[in-house]
Amino acid sequence: MAERLSAEARKQALGGLPGWSEVQDRDAIAKTFIFKDFNEAFGFMTRAALVAEKMDHHPEWRNVYKTVEVVLSTHDAGGVTALDVALAKAMNAIAG
Repeated sequence: MAERLSAEARKQALGGLPGWSEVQDRDAIAKTFIFKDFNEAFGFMTRAALVAEKMDHHPEWRNVYKTVEVVLSTHDAGGVTALDVALAKAMNAIAG
């Protein structure tokens, strides 16, 4: 099982994750991605899903038209872990 990051480690990790922020009242990080259109948003989700599946670490996400809202937290660990940071980095790279 992945180990939950300390508050300081999470804060430091967020410094290297443009657009990601802590979720209020929850040990999680979140970002809203906005794309040109639905096709681009869905393409992002498809590519991110393949990465998440390889990691065996799945996001909480919601898609409405060109917007994808993502929340990451490792449920087994009860909060943010290195897995969430790695998936957030991968999502940023996929989004461009």
